[in-house]
Amino acid sequence: MNKYLAVTAVIDWQTPLVVDQANQLASGKDGEIEIVRACFEFVRDQIKHSGDFQLSPTTCIASQVLKQGHGFCYAKSHLLAALLRANNIPAGLCYQRLTITDRPPFCLHGLNAVYLAQFGWYRLDARGNNQAVSAEFSPPTEQLAFSLTTPGEVDLPEIWPEPLAVVVQTLADNKSYQSVLDNLPDIDVIS
Repeated sequence: MNKYLAVTAVIDWQTPLVVDQANQLASGKDGEIEIVRACFEFVRDQIKHSGDFQLSPTTCIASQVLKQGHGFCYAKSHLLAALLRANNIPAGLCYQRLTITDRPPFCLHGLNAVYLAQFGWYRLDARGNNQAVSAEFSPPTEQLAFSLTTPGEVDLPEIWPEPLAVVVQTLADNKSYQSVLDNLPDIDVIS
């Protein structure tokens, strides 16, 4: 589990800003489930989705996402992992390969998995709710932002301790929300 608690270049949970926010979210909470819920709801509801709100510059590193107050799904998952790890709760990164318009091309969608003592690994999606998205934290039942509806869409089963390189590169190379939307990351999936 140590790799799911580690500090990384992107999940920089030991920065004072992230530690302070993680402590605030955990304050007065009774146990792991309440802390995870508080962290999840904070990222889902208080950190704006860059694409939904047309916000630039692009963020990637957890502390940067927290400071700027916005990020794409990938960046929001980096922040959620950091807040959970700062509270000594193992957290990783997960991806779905989805379409945007119910037909190819495909792109990755970033979300998280958290290790809950009572349930094991549980996926949660702090992308941010809107008229078309309703993601919740209700273990053991998953309620993610998106379900698979189009042939070729895939839930990637891995739980990564660090973000995929293609995601980090996309966020680094594209400085505006529109540029990210025009160049969403994807990977080849072997069927």
